[in-house]
Amino acid sequence: MIRVLMLLIVSLVTVGNLHPQAWVPDLGNGRYKNPILYADYSDPDVIRVGDDFYLVASSFNCMPGIPVLHSRDLVNWRIIGHVYQRLPFEKFDKPAHGEGSWAPSIRYHDGLFYVYFCTPHEGLFVATTRNPAGEWKLHQVAKVEMWEDPCPFWDSDGNAYLVRSKLRAGTLYLHRMSRDGMRLLDNGRVIFHDDSTQPTIEGPKMLKMNGYYYIFSPAGGVSHGWQTVLRSKKIYGPYQSRIVMHQGNTNINGPHQGGIVELKSGEWWFIHFSDRGAYGRIDYLEPATWKDGWPVIGVDSSHSGVGEPVTEWRKPDVGHSYRVCVPQTTDEFNSNKLGLQWQWSANPQKQWYSLTENTGHLRLYTVQNLTQGGNLWFVPNLLLQKFPAPSFTVTTKIAFHPNQTGERSGLVVMGREWAFVALTSVKNGFQVGMFTGTYKRGYDGTQIFDSVDTKRSSCFFRVHVDSGAVCTFSYSFDGKNFRRIGREFTAVPGVWIGAKVGLFSVDPNITSGEGYADFDWFRFK
Repeated sequence: MIRVLMLLIVSLVTVGNLHPQAWVPDLGNGRYKNPILYADYSDPDVIRVGDDFYLVASSFNCMPGIPVLHSRDLVNWRIIGHVYQRLPFEKFDKPAHGEGSWAPSIRYHDGLFYVYFCTPHEGLFVATTRNPAGEWKLHQVAKVEMWEDPCPFWDSDGNAYLVRSKLRAGTLYLHRMSRDGMRLLDNGRVIFHDDSTQPTIEGPKMLKMNGYYYIFSPAGGVSHGWQTVLRSKKIYGPYQSRIVMHQGNTNINGPHQGGIVELKSGEWWFIHFSDRGAYGRIDYLEPATWKDGWPVIGVDSSHSGVGEPVTEWRKPDVGHSYRVCVPQTTDEFNSNKLGLQWQWSANPQKQWYSLTENTGHLRLYTVQNLTQGGNLWFVPNLLLQKFPAPSFTVTTKIAFHPNQTGERSGLVVMGREWAFVALTSVKNGFQVGMFTGTYKRGYDGTQIFDSVDTKRSSCFFRVHVDSGAVCTFSYSFDGKNFRRIGREFTAVPGVWIGAKVGLFSVDPNITSGEGYADFDWFRFK
């Protein structure tokens, strides 16, 4: 009893130390609430190695790519690294919106961690490591196009396979691989296609149990689809199909692709995403059971064999209670490395920033962006992170040091449309302004909605994101009295990703001014 009370006290103290607007799924009483990650960890896959759980997610054009998260209980997660820092193709030196890494899978085999993923046009890749929090070695398996959602599988005889889908084809393929997983040995065979009952099937994850091969695949589309499981005694089929989870009477639309994991205790759990617009594809944890050789994911209240997502449930039985935590957000810039929560819009370049020129600050240089008005759609040096909760506030402190008029630095909410508050260098001083923007082919959609002239080069910027992703911007010169600027802006997602919030520093001029902005901190409070 004393141990239980102490664990509860530690849990409550930890929750109290979290930022008050963070989404905390651990309820501190042995239960959790969904989603477990109220952030855009799209296409999650999960494995258990010993007492540790690892989760990976899509990154698309955001760099570094494929975040790796760690947990001891499937509820409390921290970011521990990324699979790659950059993609080795010139295309990704500029924002390639919607391209980059799609739907990775993670597996552990013979002492190695493997992550497989495809890009739309460059091919199939695998990354390996012995330490998932360290460096990964990236290898291009095949130069193919329009493949997606690859997952490796090692059978009991040691033979290796790769199951994958094809973009918008609603078809699953199976390939033989070399035993080390580095080469494909054939062109692959179609193992499942059924548009009548399982349209748009994709995201396959394969496992073997009790003499059956199972493939977990979402079908029906991201917004309104369901979870399907295929089953066969033979790896090449034929496969039976069954829907094992759908939205049902819940508000969790299109419970989509994810990964299933077995605990030491014998419990099974499934992590999947649901698309929430500007907030991205956020992640849910569902209990899973087996009935008559088929899994049921979520709660089967109708006793039909089809589960529904849960909103609250008891935590997984991992044998211990662990500290309550959430993925990183706030950054005080006191390290010589960027926090793992940050991603650029393209392959990062050393000349974009410094964490050592002014200790305790992030220096962002005003990188040239030769578009009309510095349109942010084309800016590679946007430093962004995911929305972490349904409602939150971000504040940052900036000291701006431009070298010519037109240079601009500020705080941005970015998607297919965007809004920001910024300091701009103008003749005889500075301007604090609130802007919105959109990219439409042929012209620059950047507009200024409100501005204030000032002689001050230092400022505090703030954005409050309310439920519904409604954003309001404000500024202050003393850090205490904030004045709203501009109009409300409703955030929208990017290309396959949710909206993001972060910092930028750009120069739209033909001749580079080589200015910079120092950011003291970036706080979610």
